[in-house]
Amino acid sequence: MPQDAYTLRRVAEELENLLVGGKISKINMPERDELTLIIYTRCGSVKLEISCSAKNNRISLSETEKPNPQVAPNFCMLLRKHLQNAQITAVGQVGSERIIKIDFDCISDFSDSKMSLYCEIMGKYSNIILVEKGIILGSVKQTTLEENAKRILFSGAKYTLPAPQDKADPSSLDEISKAFENKTGEAAKFISSAVGGIAYSTALEMTETYGEDITAEQVYEYFNGDGYAPCIVFDVNGEPKDFKVRSCDGGAKRYADLLSAQKDYYAAVYKKQTFEDTKRKLFSALHSAVKKTEKRLGQIESKLLECDSAESVKLKGELITANIYRLERGMTSFNAVNYYDENLQEINILLDRQLTPAQNAQKYYRQYAKLKRTLAILSDQREETRQKYDYLNSINSSICAAECIEDLKEINDELAAEGLIKVVADKKKKATPALPFRQYSFMGFTIFAGRNNVQNDRLIKSLSTEDLWLHARRFHSSHVGIISDGKTIPDEVILKAAEICAYYSEARDNDKVTIDFTKRKCVKKPPRSHPGFTTYSEYNSINVAPCAHRELSNEEK
Repeated sequence: MPQDAYTLRRVAEELENLLVGGKISKINMPERDELTLIIYTRCGSVKLEISCSAKNNRISLSETEKPNPQVAPNFCMLLRKHLQNAQITAVGQVGSERIIKIDFDCISDFSDSKMSLYCEIMGKYSNIILVEKGIILGSVKQTTLEENAKRILFSGAKYTLPAPQDKADPSSLDEISKAFENKTGEAAKFISSAVGGIAYSTALEMTETYGEDITAEQVYEYFNGDGYAPCIVFDVNGEPKDFKVRSCDGGAKRYADLLSAQKDYYAAVYKKQTFEDTKRKLFSALHSAVKKTEKRLGQIESKLLECDSAESVKLKGELITANIYRLERGMTSFNAVNYYDENLQEINILLDRQLTPAQNAQKYYRQYAKLKRTLAILSDQREETRQKYDYLNSINSSICAAECIEDLKEINDELAAEGLIKVVADKKKKATPALPFRQYSFMGFTIFAGRNNVQNDRLIKSLSTEDLWLHARRFHSSHVGIISDGKTIPDEVILKAAEICAYYSEARDNDKVTIDFTKRKCVKKPPRSHPGFTTYSEYNSINVAPCAHRELSNEEK
């Protein structure tokens, strides 16, 4: 639902009933354009969230916990100075504007004043402004005299409302009727362009209710009437699509008040946005690490190619030694018969004219020894780098399989432990309990699936020797365990577990995936290996189609 005057009118009414008489307890700004006020009311403590961001500008209640910056923004400090412990005396919409005004009594041991917080919910022009006696004390977004702005918004300037639009006042039937005298084209477009405070989507709902022949009286009634049915509508995937003040369809979730609908909707929006932002951050850090590893692997392979000449260098040293009686100091090269070649072909060997024949032979032997040492070192480094590259790809698979922000938190910790993400230590942060495995129940058996490499390691440790362990062959995947409890595990249970394992693997989009399974006692975790890395033996295999089997999940829906 757009935050137009129609929506804000209902929001202001509900906020007035809830907040008047309440006192400000805490003031925070988790984002540079978002303000939260903890308010003690007669109904208990509530959190008021005011956002002047271009995308999600709003004023609503919230229960979402958001991290606050270590250093509060200047505007936040200003509000703490003036509004801490202030009492709310009034909340209301300013005319038919997209502005909600909150009035405060600010009483302290040294002063007694009245202030107002103007919450301008106007898309990219949204703002939050603190005003005393008509003078601006501060605002989230400020202008300067040099900017030649239409409105002056800085401390000490007089607060003025935005310039009025050339539209009819939606609270005046006469003005709406006058505008309707020139009605043309599509009704919804006309209403949103001719009547102030009504967004196009709201106008569409009006025409859906009254039809294309909607009258000025019906627009007035819709805007100012008591029609009220707050709800949240969902998309085909079951995700919250929008909240509405009045219109509802069969699949909508109804609410007793608009504030509750807003709260749940924006909580879902924040959760989804945080998930996507965190996922993007992890992918970025991982992509950078993969690029560095690929570059390192390329450098190693290039140096190993140089080491391929080691035997040729050794041969030249041996041929110099075999022909030393023919050589003299000062020679730059000579031809020698390669007695290792079946055809006894001659090869040309370069010599350092400043060295004796014996010293030239030793030079080639030293070069050969150096190449052999380099080859041994680089071979180990190549194997180590390949393992790291494979490990990074396994993290990529875990990120792709993540379904909620909690799934990403342990991956974030894993990347931080590998030094791929910088983490600022927070002494106040409480240790969070480990995220549980994905859990399923089928035919009396419990199936666990790891969410990431760290959980995969924990899963192996939690299984008994006779429990069954599953993993996708030749693909990164979650480790899956079936708890046997001393019983024989039926094939049907193994099939379900294998399908879950295939779903949470790199091969999720394949028609068939080969899943290996064996008893836990046959699974080994090599010392000092990367998280999630194992070896296993004495296994069987099954080809299955990937399936999440959410109907078997024990997680809260």
